[in-house]
Amino acid sequence: MRTTLTLDDDVAARLRSESKRSGRSFKEMVNDCLRRGLEAGRPKQPKRAFKVRARALGIRPGVDYDNVGDLLEQIEGPLRR
Repeated sequence: MRTTLTLDDDVAARLRSESKRSGRSFKEMVNDCLRRGLEAGRPKQPKRAFKVRARALGIRPGVDYDNVGDLLEQIEGPLRR
């Protein structure tokens, strides 16, 4: 669709400058900027809540899960540092 659009001088200058910098046509720049502006005005769709599901780890006898240092040493060995 063709239409006549009157741009303010500063807007036209910024569009021309960005067009030259990006190598895109003036028309592409105007359309892209209009699309982004129209999308910015829309309310964002709420994202689904992230849910963490717990699962049993199967506690092993003799392992102290409260002492992280000892636990890492058991898993990775004494030379983990």
